[in-house]
Amino acid sequence: MSGARAIVEALEREKVEYIFGMPGGATLPFYDALWDSKVKHVLVRHEQLGAHMADAYGRVARRAGVCTGTSGPGATNLVTGIATAFADSSPVVAITGQVAKAMTGRNGFQETDVVGVLTPVTKYTVQPLSAAEIPSAIRKGFYIAETGRPGPVLIDIPKDVQQEEVEMTFPESIQIRGYSPNYPVDVQDIERAADMLARAERPVLFGGGGIRIADAASQFTAIAELLMAPVITTLQGKGTFPEDHPLSLGPIGMHGRAEANRIVQECDLLLAVGVRFSDRSTGNFHEFAPEAKIIHVDTDPTEFNKNKLVDLSVLGDANRALTLLYDALLRRLAKRDENNAWLKHVNQVREELKGIPAYRDSYAELSGPKIVKLMRSILPPEAILTTGVGRHQMWCEIHYKVLRPRTWITSTGLGTMGFGLPAAIGAKLAAPNVPVVDFDGDGSFVMTEQALATAVEERIPVVSIIINDRSLGMVEQWQRLMYNRRFVGIRFQNIPDFVKLAQAYGVQGRLVGSLQEFGDALREGIRSDQPSVVEVPVSHEEDVFPFMPPGKGIKDTVYGTSKEMAVF
Repeated sequence: MSGARAIVEALEREKVEYIFGMPGGATLPFYDALWDSKVKHVLVRHEQLGAHMADAYGRVARRAGVCTGTSGPGATNLVTGIATAFADSSPVVAITGQVAKAMTGRNGFQETDVVGVLTPVTKYTVQPLSAAEIPSAIRKGFYIAETGRPGPVLIDIPKDVQQEEVEMTFPESIQIRGYSPNYPVDVQDIERAADMLARAERPVLFGGGGIRIADAASQFTAIAELLMAPVITTLQGKGTFPEDHPLSLGPIGMHGRAEANRIVQECDLLLAVGVRFSDRSTGNFHEFAPEAKIIHVDTDPTEFNKNKLVDLSVLGDANRALTLLYDALLRRLAKRDENNAWLKHVNQVREELKGIPAYRDSYAELSGPKIVKLMRSILPPEAILTTGVGRHQMWCEIHYKVLRPRTWITSTGLGTMGFGLPAAIGAKLAAPNVPVVDFDGDGSFVMTEQALATAVEERIPVVSIIINDRSLGMVEQWQRLMYNRRFVGIRFQNIPDFVKLAQAYGVQGRLVGSLQEFGDALREGIRSDQPSVVEVPVSHEEDVFPFMPPGKGIKDTVYGTSKEMAVF
């Protein structure tokens, strides 16, 4: 069997449904082997889009998404998408072509040391130097990508290795020296954590993306309800606890909910599960949760005490750890009264902050918060929302209530503009029976708008909502608030015309002028069997609050402009 055929056979054994990519000279043997394969190739217009599609597919399908690119620029075009997956712990396997071994180091056509380029942003990289190594390399790649803390893997295969024919052996299982993704949970740590939680008077639960990855949302919810403790999340953790639950305070951080930011600073114990203590969540590390003892549960030991010193680290899978913790708590206490003093205080704070300028409806007919709230009322609980990166994303963080895990797909760690549309396509292929909507900004959307071509050709019915303020809205807000309105490099003219752009791709495009029209367009879009684009014009002056200025602490959260706050 040729090396190329071995790649395909190995992918089929991993039950791969789709591979997202674009062919080139160094991957032609592999593409030829795909001719009669069960694996469906999804043609992209830029390799970065393929990486984002694979990333979102992996987050929704709970197994690695696969992308591919040829040598040189094809491989380097994958870098942003791979780095995005790495930052958000998403399982991706990237297969790249490479120049023949005889040309290695000779500056051959499209030669790039992609292993060297991508090593810092992958869990594992490998370059098989003989065809016989391909089956085990791919088996290892999927195992590493999907186990423990998930992440992207690179398999870089020289062209002559793809062409070489040898006897192949496909391993059923794999052992990797030095790689132990499944740590047993220390029962003594669980007992200590239960003691700390049982003694706490002002506990808060803090959920991150690790809960989604470990399928631990039900255990997390059960502990919150047993303790009657308020719940906050990271931006990546939205949906790990239903945001319409009475105990939910929403996400914390730079654009977190005001009540979440307030209460986390007052708690005496913080149970943090599957979080990184990112600067965007905590602000100034030393000022975060200053009165709290902290229990940190995570499957990755390198996260312990990296950004925030904690009182107890619990290593292991969150699903197993929280199951044990719930049982340990049951042995110590009954379900707490929902009228306990701490929860009464939490609800008082929530009520007090309802009137802040950030939560008031704008006088404008079309404003970010109004659009987001209407979108939530229209979409069913199982609908998947992807986003680009920018001010529109932050409006969703604050005002879009995520009700189920794996229905909120966004780029957080890397903050990659252009993520939304290709992510929506990958998510829709992983979950074809639920509505998938990309909520995007004009600046973010144009970075990857060519993904519309893939959506049309593959008949993937995703809805793209473009919040158009003719500006790089988030950057404009920063320049307005922190740089004395010295606006540089952020304003767009009326280019492109998004309706005409959509039509050029054969997509139905619609410009709306009211909330009623927006609602009608969204309902029509999610009922359609074709992709669609909805453009929503908003003011470029509409800032997003609450806002924690960079470098500050959560206590410095701003709830509106100084003029608005003076009135408040």
